[in-house]
Amino acid sequence: MKTIMKVLVFTLVITISAGSFVFANGDQETGGAESTETSGTLPRTESLYFAGQQWGSINGWNPLSDDMNNAMAITQQSGGSRCIMFETLYMYNMLDGSLIPFLADGDPVWADDNTQVTVKIKPAAKWSDGTKITANDVAYTWDASVKCKNAQGTGFSPYIDKVEAVDDSTVVVHLKLTESGQPVNPLQISVYFVQTYVLQKAWLQKLEARTTSDNIKQDPAEDVVWSGSYTKYFADDQKVVFVRDDNYWGQDKSMWGKLPTPKYIVHTIYADNAAGQVAFAAGEVDVCQQFIANIQDLWEKDGLPISTYLDEPPYGVCAYMPTAFYNMSSYGLDQPAVRKAIALAVDYDAINKNAMTGQSPTFQQVPRSLMNPTDGEQSMYDHDYIAGKNLQWEGNDIEGAKALLDAAGIVDTDGDGWREYNGQKLSYNACCPNGWSDWQAAMEIVAAAGTKIGIEIVTKFPEWSVYQTVVTAAEQKDYDIFMMWVDSATPAQPWGRVRGLMSSEFIGVEGNWSGNWGHYSNPRLDELIHLIPLETNHDKLVQYYTEAVEIYLTDVPSFSLMYRPDKFHAVNESVWTNFPSAEDGRNIPPMDCTDAYGIAALFDLKLVK
Repeated sequence: MKTIMKVLVFTLVITISAGSFVFANGDQETGGAESTETSGTLPRTESLYFAGQQWGSINGWNPLSDDMNNAMAITQQSGGSRCIMFETLYMYNMLDGSLIPFLADGDPVWADDNTQVTVKIKPAAKWSDGTKITANDVAYTWDASVKCKNAQGTGFSPYIDKVEAVDDSTVVVHLKLTESGQPVNPLQISVYFVQTYVLQKAWLQKLEARTTSDNIKQDPAEDVVWSGSYTKYFADDQKVVFVRDDNYWGQDKSMWGKLPTPKYIVHTIYADNAAGQVAFAAGEVDVCQQFIANIQDLWEKDGLPISTYLDEPPYGVCAYMPTAFYNMSSYGLDQPAVRKAIALAVDYDAINKNAMTGQSPTFQQVPRSLMNPTDGEQSMYDHDYIAGKNLQWEGNDIEGAKALLDAAGIVDTDGDGWREYNGQKLSYNACCPNGWSDWQAAMEIVAAAGTKIGIEIVTKFPEWSVYQTVVTAAEQKDYDIFMMWVDSATPAQPWGRVRGLMSSEFIGVEGNWSGNWGHYSNPRLDELIHLIPLETNHDKLVQYYTEAVEIYLTDVPSFSLMYRPDKFHAVNESVWTNFPSAEDGRNIPPMDCTDAYGIAALFDLKLVK
């Protein structure tokens, strides 16, 4: 990590009125918290403070629910879930695309025809009540999720037929099959492994016995049994605090071999990003998951002991690309020449400077494709072939854009300064939600590019409540060029991003939150989306992905505006040090010490001396 100034650290004890907290540990074991600590005092040199992950008071501790608003405890996500309290079978490492066994013992074993996959459970894995974690817990968690129709059950039901406990230590996941007997999508099973928590069967049965199917997800689950290294300690409208479980099974040599270093995980609930940033700069926050404009100023100008994963721009690992979609039903945008000309003319360096303050690699550094900048995804297409086709662009190519339009006969025929297509003026709006300042800055730059090449583009920033209903509608005629997100790093990438950007399965779908919001259609691309999940030969996969990139950069149904980190991972080393960095050789991703394999950071932290 970058050299930081030597800081004199005192043993700081923060005393909080016990009356201001709702204590959440009840009568369960919490790793031996002392009586002085339960009265509200947290030693600073035993507590790791966070900002940017928890907003508002929590609703409870029920991991079967989708609305506990308890982000530090319950966040199940496709790029690897937050696992300080509940754990998954595997951890995803976005740096190399690997699945690292967590509750699982060894790699998943696939059947030759990919119709099922077998996973063993670690013999050492135990619940917080001391009982063994078994295959029955995994299978029952799946069944309970399907019955209550939570996000895990509904999200993976199209791909999983059943989860079977063959014996106490062996799980078999049976995939849903097509009419021809092929698995629907093996890639999504890897996402299931890193996203879905394993919950205790006995506790789930207890939960089911006291609730109905209609309210099971509303139960706050104060008696929940966990498997992770931390558990609930107390919470109110100001803080959520977790305490280390000193009986945690992961100190077995088959897992981490030790306990995580901090005794307490604390997330203060700040009013907004500005308040979190002030606390971060003051050393009251150790790990900050917020975008901080010109973050380098904190150490270069202010001399603070603050670090990022990378010493130089973009400072973090960028894993997804906010994208401008074209509405294929807007007049003239059905013409590839118009779509590519606008994309060529946009000044992406200005977007990087104004919207991201340099916290993104440029398109010179990482040429555009369908892949994010990580090494794993970049290896999935033939760079030389695509470069030889002269399909990529870096932006601000005004003359190239004009030449492309001129060659297509899309010119200004009436002398008003605006080009026409078949006699009709090309005029569009460029939209994103109001208040999303970095996206708004990007859309202003898109609009400016249109003016430079003779296409009228005006910005329009509706409120999110309106915007999201228009964009996700089965058909929309209100927005011409509009921003939405695409998938970040997950085990199903880059296939999931290809699908989200271009799959025709989403055309005409009401309430479409999955992708292809511009309603682009290409039969060969749809065929590739079907073929990729079933292919196991790496060279063939590269061939398929390269073809998909070629189609995307030729037809330009959308264009990414920037690369962006999955998580903004910045740390203040006033109290704690030895956070992950790109140069330390540990291969721990910058996932805020809590998500996926990023949780490995908690076991290596050291106090500043």
